[in-house]
Amino acid sequence: MPAPIVLLAPGVYRIPTMGDYINSFAFLDDDGQVTLVDCGLKRAPGRIVAALAGIGRHPSDVTRILLTHAHGDHAGGARAMVAETTADGVDVHADDAGYVREGRSAPAADSTAGRLLGRGPMSSFDAVPVLTELVDGQVVDVAGGLRIVHTPGHTPGHVSLLHEASGVLITGDAIFNMAARMRWPVATLCTSARQNRQSAHVLGELDYSLAAFTHGPEIRDNAREAIRGFLRRTASA
Repeated sequence: MPAPIVLLAPGVYRIPTMGDYINSFAFLDDDGQVTLVDCGLKRAPGRIVAALAGIGRHPSDVTRILLTHAHGDHAGGARAMVAETTADGVDVHADDAGYVREGRSAPAADSTAGRLLGRGPMSSFDAVPVLTELVDGQVVDVAGGLRIVHTPGHTPGHVSLLHEASGVLITGDAIFNMAARMRWPVATLCTSARQNRQSAHVLGELDYSLAAFTHGPEIRDNAREAIRGFLRRTASA
């Protein structure tokens, strides 16, 4: 049986790789090519492949893999997905590219807890070739254009993604929606929690109708106002 896959907009899908707790995304072009966003944990590729089968797509249809950032729950399955698809590597922001090439997570907070996490099982993943080092404002030629929005702090090169053609925003880990409740990522997992909160405010200024999260289910109704409300409520928290 195919794994679950959730239609967000025409040609835009969310792929739950560990319930709603960790998500990847797929964008379909008119010619059948697939762009995959994030690859989950190391064991996620099987679920991703099964989910693609549910919409009649095969790993050979995946021609591009884009990572929101260099953490093991997003890049852990990247090496295996590269091996299964026609992508020769991944695209990631320039400030996280070195970590992806080396197969290690971007540094966590400079604290005791952060240093312990930096030595844990999530601190490394299989190294992956980087094809393109993404930059803020770049529009990637995917399904009508996928805009790179640099939202650093969770990692130095963390990006959110805006698909203007469908009105879908992917926040990445800039904002979580765990159990359908928006919250900030755990501070000790961030390179700089303060910078994360500052940079995420750009998401309130973008134009979109649906907000999708790499952790948690999407918001379909009044998504932009929901994000803006969260940013206002937590501005001084």
